[in-house]
Amino acid sequence: MKHTLSVLVEDEAGVLTRIAALFARRGFNIESLAVGAAEQDGISRVTMVVNGDRNVLEQLTKQLYKLINVIKVQDVTEVPCVERELMLIKVAANSETRSEIVQIAQIFRARVVDVADDSVILEVVGDPGKMVALMQMLQKFGLREVARTGKISLTRESGVNTEFLKTSSKSAVRV
Repeated sequence: MKHTLSVLVEDEAGVLTRIAALFARRGFNIESLAVGAAEQDGISRVTMVVNGDRNVLEQLTKQLYKLINVIKVQDVTEVPCVERELMLIKVAANSETRSEIVQIAQIFRARVVDVADDSVILEVVGDPGKMVALMQMLQKFGLREVARTGKISLTRESGVNTEFLKTSSKSAVRV
């Protein structure tokens, strides 16, 4: 099962290297990784998506806490969260296909951030499923380059679980 970990660390050189080495020594792959400044100066938030069962996750959490610069580790997989990913995608485009590409981008709420004679660069924010769906729709034009940030996540103070809302609204439609 995929788990999303939110890890607060002191913003010092080598912290990310030590985290990556910890996972590598144990033979675990980090499927997604995003790091950036947190709400407090000198603190960074590392958001990772890792694969493993509860026992594996518990062991990794204990090992992370042993690292000197780790302040807090939280598994937010089953906690109500706001989760996003950013993708830039360069698509082959000419005067005949550009308008169709822009229409598809609008459907996915993507923004055109660069236009050239032979390509268009789009910026899209959302969940990973949205990214894959957009890439599939644009595949026929030719994907030149793709850059993705990896998932970032913050827990919802409201406690509203949008995953629950999605499933309950589907069942409400069937009634």
